[in-house]
Amino acid sequence: MSVTISDIAKEAKVSSATVSRVLNNSGYVKEETKQRILDVIKERNYAPSAIARSLSKSETNTIGVIVPDITNAYFGEIIKGISDIAEKNNLNIILFNTDNYLEKEIRALNLLREQRIKGIIMTPGFGEEKFNETYIKTINNINIPIILVSADVKFTKLNGVFVDNIKGGFDATNLLIKEGHTRIGIMAGLLSSEPIADRLEGYKKALEENNIAFNNKYIYYGDFKLDKAYELTKKLFEEKDPPTALVICSNMMTMGVIKALKEENKDIPKDLAIIGFDKIDFLDMVGLNITYMEDCPIELGRASMDMLCDIIRNTDETGVRRLIIAPQIIAKGSEKRL
Repeated sequence: MSVTISDIAKEAKVSSATVSRVLNNSGYVKEETKQRILDVIKERNYAPSAIARSLSKSETNTIGVIVPDITNAYFGEIIKGISDIAEKNNLNIILFNTDNYLEKEIRALNLLREQRIKGIIMTPGFGEEKFNETYIKTINNINIPIILVSADVKFTKLNGVFVDNIKGGFDATNLLIKEGHTRIGIMAGLLSSEPIADRLEGYKKALEENNIAFNNKYIYYGDFKLDKAYELTKKLFEEKDPPTALVICSNMMTMGVIKALKEENKDIPKDLAIIGFDKIDFLDMVGLNITYMEDCPIELGRASMDMLCDIIRNTDETGVRRLIIAPQIIAKGSEKRL
């Protein structure tokens, strides 16, 4: 049977409350008594229950992290950044994956509230409009610090760390224009995603400033998945006057585009110039030099965890904090007009 506080108290000839004060380093205990309790704890190899301690303190030493797709390396990097800072602050992490379903996100938020955690860092998903009322009500009633990372939510302003995606869409498109492209497409994701809507806005802005007519047929609506991007790319070359260049709004869609181009024996950038979003280490490993917009997800994770720790320490501050990080273009040749 496991050893309890009562067992330690009985053997050390003290009350359970005294043992609890020693374990929590709270309240005065004579040094001689404290040492006797510590000796018994060591001898009995006692480990206090984290759950029990959290109940006594009305909170845990844990934060919740919610992401829409744990299989995407981008979110893995964000989690790594969060973990780096959490470890330095002696905080544990509970991770939830929502598969981009808002009902799963609502469930995760409610479960985390029940766990009495210190705070939440989340990348919201891109669900249907009908979930917004329940979703926002859940967030507003949670009474736990929430930091958004990479993506915002509609209808309410929360603390968060974001990327300037309008600039990202503009700079990617503008670079292709400077290379001489005029038929430029964009592989967008779900428009319910604010980052995608912003990248599309930046794309349109670059066309307008360079007096290039916007053509709706050059927008390809993907779903952030490899397979859908693969299918759309296959159909792209069946069109009359297909684009000569493509801005691709997520790393998984970039992989789908490349897969289709390779199967069709199309050359990058001769047959199609491309600029992706987010670094894909695998492409470097196989010698594919793909230009991309870098928003450094590991730094987004670190910045969001730093922000949460500061809010936890400074509970009197009530203002909403919003940190915007500018993406940087990493040109590697796939944007050229040959």
